[in-house]
Amino acid sequence: MTTTTPAIKLHNTKTRKKSEFTPIDAKNVRMYLCGPTVYDRAHLGNARPVVVFDVLYRLLHQIYGADHVTYVRNFTDVDDKINATALARKEAGAAGTLEELVQERTEETIGWYLSDMGKLGALEPDHMPRATQYIGQMITMIEDLIAKGHAYADGAGHVLFSVKSYDNYGHLSGRSVDDMIAGARVEVADNKRDPMDFVLWKPSTDDLPGWDSPWGRGRPGWHIECSAMSQDLLGASFDIHAGGNDLMFPHHENEIAQSCCANGDDSFAKVWLHNEMLQVEGKKMSKSLGNFFTVEDLLAQGVPGEVIRFVFLQTHYRKPMDWTEKKAKEAEATLRKWRALTAGIEPAASAAAAVLDALADDLNTAGAIAELHKLASAGVTAELLASAQLLGLLTDELGDWAKAAKVDLSNYEHHLSKARQSAMETKDFSEVDRLKTAYIAAGLEVRMSKAGVELVPGSDFDPAKLEGL
Repeated sequence: MTTTTPAIKLHNTKTRKKSEFTPIDAKNVRMYLCGPTVYDRAHLGNARPVVVFDVLYRLLHQIYGADHVTYVRNFTDVDDKINATALARKEAGAAGTLEELVQERTEETIGWYLSDMGKLGALEPDHMPRATQYIGQMITMIEDLIAKGHAYADGAGHVLFSVKSYDNYGHLSGRSVDDMIAGARVEVADNKRDPMDFVLWKPSTDDLPGWDSPWGRGRPGWHIECSAMSQDLLGASFDIHAGGNDLMFPHHENEIAQSCCANGDDSFAKVWLHNEMLQVEGKKMSKSLGNFFTVEDLLAQGVPGEVIRFVFLQTHYRKPMDWTEKKAKEAEATLRKWRALTAGIEPAASAAAAVLDALADDLNTAGAIAELHKLASAGVTAELLASAQLLGLLTDELGDWAKAAKVDLSNYEHHLSKARQSAMETKDFSEVDRLKTAYIAAGLEVRMSKAGVELVPGSDFDPAKLEGL
């Protein structure tokens, strides 16, 4: 890090305060993000942590150098939900064994995920491990936990972690074990010594994916996966562990417990970052409300990936984010304007200092975008381009949507302006209403003010619908 580079400050969930980030090893800054369980398309909420922490990855590259940053994001490719989707396919008449259909589903879903996240401008991590590739490491870690008295086998193919064996359980979420039991749907089972104990290994039937182990043929519990993969790829201790705040309990609490017990001390991830959840038009996203969108849904509707990314980054990652159609249209208009401003120019050697400062201050992407607006207004185009690209915006890879043939709307603006002027005199607004209705139907946003008329193309703009007007 040079003396002119701002110090990164991050809000650590575990300490509940923002403090300066100092990597364990500046020549190998290590970050882990909990990835998806690959049973279906990624929905809009799944994409938020990917985009947010992609910006952090880019910032770490900028400050420490791309060769000195290691980013891991996993795939959970063994899970009951995956098995259920494969079983549904088999019952519908799909060819192949259940295990083959599970494999087919995971391959298909991983392909969708990588394609969708790429269209949002997310760089691929340095490592994208699949849980099924690390079964041996998981078994070794479970054996070690049993040997150290932190886990026990029930004699029927299950191995469970003993939560009471780890004194600091609950420190991440700041809740006592009793509070967590009261506030969570804890599965009570006869084979548990304590209600909070969680599964490290469980039996698997012959037709489902399974692996031989000292406790019989089975498969891992969810939590042990990330502990084993992060230890193998990043070491027992690493710098940053990130994810949505819905993972804080139980997943991240359980990761910490088993990893620290395996390590024999309190070492694991140094900094914990959690993004807030996403809403749609002010409401929780749910299928019952009809406001549930996958990334592919929006892309298919003609919303560019760059627009989705921009809307995400307008809200600080630790605040709830509200996806609205209005925000998407405004984002598209802004990006079109910025792309026109920066067309044909070379980016500056580095991002503007104010943009770097905003990002270094707990990844304040909203503040960084405010600085981009200032650069655009001032006509500082080379710095605007370099700064936007640090956020993964205005890149060549995401620009195809904006390369569509531009339509000169001045004549249509003139017609509406003239009709409006006439209507003010005659009090007959029928022609104004007719034109406005037609323009809106063509995908234009109609803005009328004392200064005049402005037509702004939306993501669904269809120039063909203007013909004959």
